[in-house]
Amino acid sequence: MKRREAIELCMIGFGLLAAVRPALAQGWRGWRGSEGWAGPGPYQRLYNPQSAYSAAGTIVSVQSFVPIKGMAPGVHVMVKTSSETVDLHLGPVWYVERLEQQLQPGDQIEFRGSRVTIDGKPAVIATEIKKGEHSLVLRDANGIPAWAGWRR
Repeated sequence: MKRREAIELCMIGFGLLAAVRPALAQGWRGWRGSEGWAGPGPYQRLYNPQSAYSAAGTIVSVQSFVPIKGMAPGVHVMVKTSSETVDLHLGPVWYVERLEQQLQPGDQIEFRGSRVTIDGKPAVIATEIKKGEHSLVLRDANGIPAWAGWRR
């Protein structure tokens, strides 16, 4: 390699380092959209296997929301059961949007999850949803999210 080519490669290397250095200095911020949806944060600590709940009903609405301040947006569905309307939390928008099976108002579903209270309002953190013959597993029995699978 000629001296000029070596100098050019070094300059390119230093240029790349200068561009990447600010991002590295900020530290790890988690995978895109995972803020608060995976790991040992306050939202995950709400999940309690002992407050298991299951029901069936009709989806009334599908909406984006932020369950706890500082979290990335998530998706929740309002489900009308035979006895109540349930606020069913699915997961982060970036994950739910990419699922093959999409949920829409009017869909008949069965679901399982953990009953929780957030800001004084009842909700269910979903573990599994069944729509027809399709089953969507969002969390395991301990509440570990499917999108956090790389940690297992």
